[in-house]
Amino acid sequence: MDRITISIFGNKILSEVLKEIKLFSKYNIKFYDDLNLCIRNAAQNNYLVIFFITESSKKDCKELIKHNVPSIVIKESLIKKNNLTSEFIVSLTIPFSILYLEKKIISLLARYEFNKRSLINLHDYTIDKNERKIKKKNLELHLTEKEINFLILFSQSDKPVTRNFILKNVWNYSSGTDTHTVETHIHRLRKKILKKFGDNNFIKNNNEGYYI
Repeated sequence: MDRITISIFGNKILSEVLKEIKLFSKYNIKFYDDLNLCIRNAAQNNYLVIFFITESSKKDCKELIKHNVPSIVIKESLIKKNNLTSEFIVSLTIPFSILYLEKKIISLLARYEFNKRSLINLHDYTIDKNERKIKKKNLELHLTEKEINFLILFSQSDKPVTRNFILKNVWNYSSGTDTHTVETHIHRLRKKILKKFGDNNFIKNNNEGYYI
């Protein structure tokens, strides 16, 4: 497994110190003096960012939130509190211990990885298994557990999913069960998707089964 990369912006001395500390030998430490490059690389490669905030750079935190990059924002006590709304941004105030910093890194990365594993891409949509939501751009819709499990089947198959397969894997019914459960749920789900996202072609079907 590749070492986790920590991208540091705003304090080159810290990057050099961390490279010399045995506790941080399991990390790949990179220093950036270009914030845009730092955030872009972090977003593309799932790096964690340590960002040293100053009064003049407080506005740059918006870029961290925008790209949803796991970040630790460090500030001096004299700097006014900056309101950060992302669940993957942790704020620290100087002074703090290196051990405390490492604990925050481990905790943040664990939450971030757990969240990543809960997200499933389904064409133009994203399914969040933990929150039981389907999302598209800035819109999101709460779904039932059965609806989430139903959509996950589509993400796991590159061909149409049959009615019997859905019955067995979502409702644990046998293939011979005479029920309109699948048709009823698809009808309800189509209505929900149409109302929230304006998509009237969400679940299609042909002779082989249902597909998205």
